[in-house]
Amino acid sequence: MDYHNPNHLYLCIDQGGHASRVLVFNQQGDLVIQASQNIEARHTPEGYIEYDAAELLDSIQSPLRTVLTELGDRLHDIKAAGLATQRSNVVCWDSNTGQALSPIISWQDRRGAAQLPPLKSHAEQIQSTTGLFLSAHYGASKLRWCLDNLPAVQDALAEQRLSLGPMASFLTFHLVQERPHITDPVNASRTQLLNLQTLDWDAALLELFDVPRGPLPQCVPSLHAYGQLVEAPTIPLRLVSGDQATAMYAYGELQPNTAYLNIGTGAFLSRPSGEVRIEGRRLLTSLILQQANKTQYVLEGTVNGAGSALEWFADEYVIPNLLQQLPNWLREYANPEALFLNGISGLGAPFWVADFPSRFEGSANPQARAVAVVESIVFLIQASLDEMFKLASPPEQIQVTGGLVQLDGLCQRLADLSGLPVYRPLQCEATGRGTAYLLADSPHHWPEEKPGEWFEPLDNPLLKQAYCQWLELMLQTMRS
Repeated sequence: MDYHNPNHLYLCIDQGGHASRVLVFNQQGDLVIQASQNIEARHTPEGYIEYDAAELLDSIQSPLRTVLTELGDRLHDIKAAGLATQRSNVVCWDSNTGQALSPIISWQDRRGAAQLPPLKSHAEQIQSTTGLFLSAHYGASKLRWCLDNLPAVQDALAEQRLSLGPMASFLTFHLVQERPHITDPVNASRTQLLNLQTLDWDAALLELFDVPRGPLPQCVPSLHAYGQLVEAPTIPLRLVSGDQATAMYAYGELQPNTAYLNIGTGAFLSRPSGEVRIEGRRLLTSLILQQANKTQYVLEGTVNGAGSALEWFADEYVIPNLLQQLPNWLREYANPEALFLNGISGLGAPFWVADFPSRFEGSANPQARAVAVVESIVFLIQASLDEMFKLASPPEQIQVTGGLVQLDGLCQRLADLSGLPVYRPLQCEATGRGTAYLLADSPHHWPEEKPGEWFEPLDNPLLKQAYCQWLELMLQTMRS
């Protein structure tokens, strides 16, 4: 197939935490058309975070139909489709009917945490096999929770009609005519049940978490013949991956001198390591792409409380339109007046504390505290950067994407604290564009329509002092 025809189009489905987007890009990386539908996770009285499976599926299908209709005659120029999803979301469904037997459980959800303490003696084995630290944010403990607590799941298992696994596998089942029971390696890896060396389910981990092998989908490469779209049978689904993985490819081939940062509900800092799996003492080893005989990995630091921390603050302090007010507050409070110990959704890298008590230190001024939440995101990112500096040659620059990087004050603080120039592309919604790049067979020429903006590091001793104080308070709290 000729993937370099200038008339070719690529259809990209981006299923994110707050919305599902359907975008079409041309061979030059230009956005041709898009549609989206918002979706919100349910926060239950028990503290669970989940989505209604039917609503989430509709949030993809509705904008997909809109885009296909508006394309008109150009529909035939679409050569392939790709699906990028939240990586650690899991679900159980009926393998015969496709009906969901559980909610889609969000990566932020920690309902399976009670199952993990008995596994602590196996934590090193789990990290070595999966690249992940033992955590309730990943899928294994949530799948076990479903098997233990949901009668519909138990009945389906007994009757051999149970499917379970990554949300991406459930969506693929519904989006393509062939209704396959397969999964890509990026989403499979976030269940904490995939062996990074064999790229298949690990028998020892299945036994540890007590998850049966039979209902899990077959593992296939990221780029694979997944089937033909139900809504457009002429379009093959050729790529399934995770949103953070495809976002890294938004502006072409990965650069080894660059750290990639995508900030949305969470923040994810990645440093390419090529085909080499580097085990970090406090960082993840993440698989981002498998194709033919080539697999690509990154060192990854995760911040659980990024956009979700700002949402929490807006609700807690009843501040409507917080994001619209933050640019002015970030300018007004250029010198830190408060610190926020940010444990929203649990601490990720490099601390790995599931239940960390969030709190403010310093000024009680709501505006100063809002700025402190933004600065806490920067501080958590810097803590992962500090770990990266120990394990590999330091990056020379940071490329940022995602909704929150529209905040100039966040980008400048990150540059000042890290001492690295920060590049913000003009188009920051990177997941769809990165999906298109991979669908287009990774063309050498994948230019930005217009250049983005550089934030050069400035001398900011007060911010660096605040980071040191914040870090010491974080460590004191963990020791107490």
